[in-house]
Amino acid sequence: MAINTPSHGPETDSPLPPDTEGAHTGETGRRKRLSPAKLYLRRFTRNRPALAGLVLFFLLVLFSIVGPFLTHWNYQEADFTSLSVAPGVDGHLFGTNGAGNDTYAQLVHGLSRSIIIAVSVSLLTTTIAALFGTTAAYFGGKVERAMLGFVHFLLILPSFLIIALVGTHYRGQWQVLVVVLTVFGWMLTSRVIWSLATSLREREYVMAARFMGVSPLRTILRHLVPNIGSLLIVTFTLGVASTVQAETALSFIGFGVKQPDVSLGTMLADGQHTLSTAPWLFYLPAVMVVLLTVAMALIGDGLRDALDPTSQSGGRA
Repeated sequence: MAINTPSHGPETDSPLPPDTEGAHTGETGRRKRLSPAKLYLRRFTRNRPALAGLVLFFLLVLFSIVGPFLTHWNYQEADFTSLSVAPGVDGHLFGTNGAGNDTYAQLVHGLSRSIIIAVSVSLLTTTIAALFGTTAAYFGGKVERAMLGFVHFLLILPSFLIIALVGTHYRGQWQVLVVVLTVFGWMLTSRVIWSLATSLREREYVMAARFMGVSPLRTILRHLVPNIGSLLIVTFTLGVASTVQAETALSFIGFGVKQPDVSLGTMLADGQHTLSTAPWLFYLPAVMVVLLTVAMALIGDGLRDALDPTSQSGGRA
């Protein structure tokens, strides 16, 4: 008697049950549809220190914007009846300095001024470095050597002395400080961008754009710069932290922002003389500098981990 063995249908050949296989296919499809921006955002949000830095920076910006509306004192207004009073005395939340200026009002304005200078300088230096470095890499040859020679010339100039002379001549105007810090702050970044762009200029899409007659500027802006976008984002973020430190140091030694304007650096310079009698005049702006620097450093590290596909700090996407 012949024994009929049951035939296996297509569904029995699959290693997964039909419902499990469908769920697996749906999950794979969802992962494939995940855009790069959402992938980077997911990796960034899984980095708790980066999120803490972002929240901290948002609170500092919010404080610099809303803070002036929470007091009736102006940062230039002097209360001659309350000189160097402690915090909470005579209606001054953070006390006053030796000239009678409200410390809270000066702290809010100084934080705002330092943030504006830092963001402006970092944005300008990153933009100049990106355009300069990619342009040198795109053209190559004599153009590349001439542009790199110009960068090397700027690097050997005594930038600190020039910044000091310009700052003294223009009496600490913050707009001039932005220009000077930008002029001497983009060279090293442009070198890094140039070295990275030299490998990109040999890619197929760049060569195809050359053969199709696409203009150099359009090729640089549409093909080279976007492909180093992750580096530019991290450079900008970390540049804000370094510029805060540079502006604070220059204002502290008298070559940055000067009276009647106020920055965190000028407040530190004024407060160093009263550490024993009025310590709040030094420690309050010092805390703001530390918080702002730490916030931008955490954001920069988080962006670097999120944009780097080889990094494990952002977790699995």
